Amino acid sequence: MDIYNFYNSIGWKKKNKVFEDANLFEDLRKSSKNYVSNCRKRILNHIPKKGTHILDFASGPIQYPEYLDYSKNYKTRHCVDFSKDAIKLAKKKLGKKGKFYCGDFLKLKFKKNFFDCSISLHTIYHLDKTKQKTAIEKLIKITKPGSPIIIVYSNPDTIINKFKKIFGFNKTKKKNIYFFCHPLKWWYQFDNRTKVNLYPWRSFASQHQKRIFFNNYLGKKMLYILFKLENIFQKFFVNNFQYYIVVLKKH
Repeated sequence: MDIYNFYNSIGWKKKNKVFEDANLFEDLRKSSKNYVSNCRKRILNHIPKKGTHILDFASGPIQYPEYLDYSKNYKTRHCVDFSKDAIKLAKKKLGKKGKFYCGDFLKLKFKKNFFDCSISLHTIYHLDKTKQKTAIEKLIKITKPGSPIIIVYSNPDTIINKFKKIFGFNKTKKKNIYFFCHPLKWWYQFDNRTKVNLYPWRSFASQHQKRIFFNNYLGKKMLYILFKLENIFQKFFVNNFQYYIVVLKKH
């Protein structure tokens, strides 16, 4: 099943009061709750404290409370998603504070230099690798100069991936949902138009996190320490671990 069909069929359906997306891709254990929440809140470090228009590219249903906080100081949150279910649920949460666009972001029309902030979480790497640059260029075009474009992206050269290559653990099975990540240096092609900064977001994919950190007090404590280390050794974690935040500011 491709990503379009997944999110237009089961992705935003609930099972045991939790979206299927979260059941499949998130670490929902009690021991991880604080760490995962704090990672989501890292986005707030880069969102301007006030503004009028904030763009949420691939907003989904704004499924976590932390996601809702991203637009708390903005007049209007513009939600773009190709899933009718996602847009319907986002409308219930935002009401009149939201504007909603169900369709292909690359085909939608927005004014140049319009948004005070643009965010896109776990989205760009699901676009075809040949279209990712086009999406970033569009985000740059429609976001105001000096305003941040905030993207959560995935690192293809993690310590875990290097370990897998050395010991021949790489999976040859084709993934059902398209996923392609460019290397870190790919982002610096935009440094002639923007200031490019990279920050740690979260060190492990959920499936790895659940194997490494136990669902008990010790696991919770280890994740607490991990969060502190990510903040102290930012460059190390960006270069060697899974998810990072890209912040682009147009000159």
